[in-house]
Amino acid sequence: MPDNDPARLLQDGVAPEGPWEWTDDTDMACTVAAELVQHGDIDRDRLALDFAHRCDPYRGYGAGAVQVLHQIRDGVPWQQATVAAFPTGSYGNGAAMRIAPLGAYFAGDLDRVAEQAIRASEVTHAHPEGIAGAVVTAVASSYVAQSRLVGVVPTPGGVLDAVGRYLLPGATAKGVAEALTLGEVSVEEAAWRLGNGSRVSAQDTVPFCLWAATTRLNDYPAAISACIEAGGDVDTTAAIVGGIVATFTGVGQRDNVIGVPEPWLSQREPLPDWMPPARGLSQGV
Repeated sequence: MPDNDPARLLQDGVAPEGPWEWTDDTDMACTVAAELVQHGDIDRDRLALDFAHRCDPYRGYGAGAVQVLHQIRDGVPWQQATVAAFPTGSYGNGAAMRIAPLGAYFAGDLDRVAEQAIRASEVTHAHPEGIAGAVVTAVASSYVAQSRLVGVVPTPGGVLDAVGRYLLPGATAKGVAEALTLGEVSVEEAAWRLGNGSRVSAQDTVPFCLWAATTRLNDYPAAISACIEAGGDVDTTAAIVGGIVATFTGVGQRDNVIGVPEPWLSQREPLPDWMPPARGLSQGV
């Protein structure tokens, strides 16, 4: 990795020169957030159309996702478009990469978070593993957001208890259970054991993300650095990990908590102009 590579600079604590362009991860996460801010819950038909009309393939969308979203844009019902591209349903990590804002919005309401995460996922991901990855991410985000509101630092065991109640048996569930027992192993070891998203599947992505987020919950830059170090589908792992961790840290620094650095925000490309102003961390704020 060259010394002037943006990822290397971030790991060294240096903010590369902006603007930092956002990818499909941010595009779709903003659509989920906008749906909640404007309507208060997830309507699958409305969300599917918004995903489709806002899809810019040059933002890094996968070929399968572009196929699904373009069919929806052209009038094919999302129930048909998802299985036309993936006959057994997509188990990709795309549903998980965009869902953290939903968990923060419904902070602490885990049953509603799980139900809404399923609704937000199945418009593009009909496979149980793809949906499971989103549910894990959303529930974890909701749990740590509520922990922030009450002034408690979550433990990996607490997160496991929270997400475990919403997992059906499968590869993602097995990986999550292993992730939250690893403790302070190296990033390399965690990625070798859990995956790093290089297969672009929920089961190859979400377990590592849960490990990285729960072991670095007080330090947003360190959590993102772990994703860079692990390699693989870095923008997606960083979106998932960053989404969970940011619901706890917020922006800036407080006490022993290091949130999203202000210089990073100042270098970031502005969010889409259709994105409504956030009303706070959750409905309770």
